[in-house]
Amino acid sequence: MCLAVLALDAHHRYALVVAANRDEYHARPAAAAAWWDATLLAGRDLEAGGTWLGMTRAGRFALLTNVREPHRIDRDAPSRGALVPGVLTDPSPVPGALATARERGARHNGFNLIAGSADTAAWTSNRAERVVELAPGVHGLSNALLDAPWPKVVRTEAAVSAWLAAARDDPEPLFDALADRSTAPDAALPSTGVPLEWERRLSAPFIVSEGYGTRSSTVVTIDRAGHVSFIERSFDPSGHRCGEVVHRFDVAG
Repeated sequence: MCLAVLALDAHHRYALVVAANRDEYHARPAAAAAWWDATLLAGRDLEAGGTWLGMTRAGRFALLTNVREPHRIDRDAPSRGALVPGVLTDPSPVPGALATARERGARHNGFNLIAGSADTAAWTSNRAERVVELAPGVHGLSNALLDAPWPKVVRTEAAVSAWLAAARDDPEPLFDALADRSTAPDAALPSTGVPLEWERRLSAPFIVSEGYGTRSSTVVTIDRAGHVSFIERSFDPSGHRCGEVVHRFDVAG
């Protein structure tokens, strides 16, 4: 993922809401979200075999974003996509699973991981020193550390907060927030080491370009009765929707 906003215990119906965009090179092959086996639901990176966002039937979710460090890339580092399945299948409580992933991820390029369930969530990074348990409310993540006030994070957090305040159940406004293609003014841009033209382009929640852009938008909800909705929409290089998958199931006891 390159943008994720999480609402934890902040909605009258949903204990958990996740709204996230995956940005990637369009040439990199991927499969839409599907059950890998009887317990793990996720999209799949067909080049390295991992994933960016997944869930289990027990209701544990995990998602990953890269840390944007263009001058600190190790081309021989292992794929970060293996970290999400590792957290999802770790039998330890979420904080312990994330601590293990952070320790094992020391050789990886920079990453963030958020994992949790309907009633708890936590974050870690191999660019941070610990696991942070998240308080109820709205949290945002892009390609810096948790809640870094990048324009795309601030804008999407505001849209999610407005949806929460309106007490709506329909997730469509969350997809509208993820589809925002407006870029930030130069004065608000972070300085991450990429050229200014790309800094501008990457500041939009939804990125459209021929080679690299938003490949999918996903909204996950778990209501207070344990019903899960996992909706993933795919997009082509022009930003047109080219697919949708919907998975609904009840959290296994």
